Amino acid sequence: MSTMKRDSHGRTIGDKQLRPESLMMGYGYRPELSEGAIKPPLFMTSTFVFKTAEEGKGFFELAYGLRKEQPGEEMGLIYSRLNNPNLEILEDRLALWDEAEAAAVFESGMAAISTTLLTFLKPGDVILFSEPIYGGTDYLLKHILPRFGIRPVGVLANSGIAAFEQALLDRAIREHVAMIYVETPANPTNALVDIAACAGLARRLSRPGRSVLLAVDNTFLGPLWQHPLKHGADLVLYSATKYIGGHSDLIAGVALGAKSLINQVKSFRTILGSMASPMTGWLLLRSLETLKLRMTSQMKNARYVADFLADHPKVERVYYLGHLQPGTPEHALYRRQCLSPGSIISFELVGGEAEAFRFLNALQLFHLAVSLGGTESLAEHPATMTHSDVDPEERIEMGITEKMVRLSIGVEHPEDLIADLEQALAAV
Repeated sequence: MSTMKRDSHGRTIGDKQLRPESLMMGYGYRPELSEGAIKPPLFMTSTFVFKTAEEGKGFFELAYGLRKEQPGEEMGLIYSRLNNPNLEILEDRLALWDEAEAAAVFESGMAAISTTLLTFLKPGDVILFSEPIYGGTDYLLKHILPRFGIRPVGVLANSGIAAFEQALLDRAIREHVAMIYVETPANPTNALVDIAACAGLARRLSRPGRSVLLAVDNTFLGPLWQHPLKHGADLVLYSATKYIGGHSDLIAGVALGAKSLINQVKSFRTILGSMASPMTGWLLLRSLETLKLRMTSQMKNARYVADFLADHPKVERVYYLGHLQPGTPEHALYRRQCLSPGSIISFELVGGEAEAFRFLNALQLFHLAVSLGGTESLAEHPATMTHSDVDPEERIEMGITEKMVRLSIGVEHPEDLIADLEQALAAV
């Protein structure tokens, strides 16, 4: 790590621990080492100059694991495929939200997911995962990983931990599980998966010399509203394109966890070349400063929108965490695991695809586009867009119907969003 651009201190004032939203303004960066610039400069360089040949040798020994770090020693800057000041500062700050030991940033969410999975899975392994998940991840698990001899086994998220345990009754699955992978809330149904229960299952499946890891895609609730590591997850994954970036102007991904695991991910990232660029890192540092403001505004807006949809006669069902009924197992899990219902709402119109399309085509303030977590509100049709590559029969089983629409609520005025939804529903 660069001692020139980072500062491992500055997380406290006296005995007061500073909170992440405060640390986003300067943690990991020392202005006096960059001509006093209040914000980190953009380090657009491919390579870095060593002071001595001995220093270069030492950096490479650490980079390629030829020896262990000495106490207080950090790997210096070598080459932007391995490390870069913008990425190092960003990784320091990202780790704060999830209270992770380390973070690795990538040029896309799928790069983070694929690099992480390929780091820890090998031929003969089984990956047990919840469904539905993001369409790109679904394709990776079901069509790409089997080419490498890795077997995917999916279970429905809304069936609870019993579905995972049922799958493990098959000895061929149980004895070869290397990873449990969940996306919670599920995309696009908002179904919750019990992270702590999955962590317990992973521990029971582990044995000497073979640890079963739990990886959680936390994109839907972001680093504010859910903290999987606190519930026993080993790895947390994000499409940083979404809330972390939050302005629909970049593509990025993040993996977080214990330093021993993330170092392995970074080693594989170096070889695959899937790291984020300095420009992407610089833009994400900008976005982190307003993350809490944006996500809080989006969450508040979503409550108004969800309540409006739930009362509308042309809406058959709303999938929104804030509407889970007290006394139900789902609500109890939500209260244990989540800090907020977030800002993603899926709902089913009375009718089918034709009615859903008529609604989408009539929207004026909402943008008809995929992705989520940006400052602008978006609407899309999962069955024919984000999840179109999922097997049609499986898609129905997962609850992704032709009449389902997914909304990502932005920071506009909630009354304006409701007015747009009202006129679009009138057109159905």
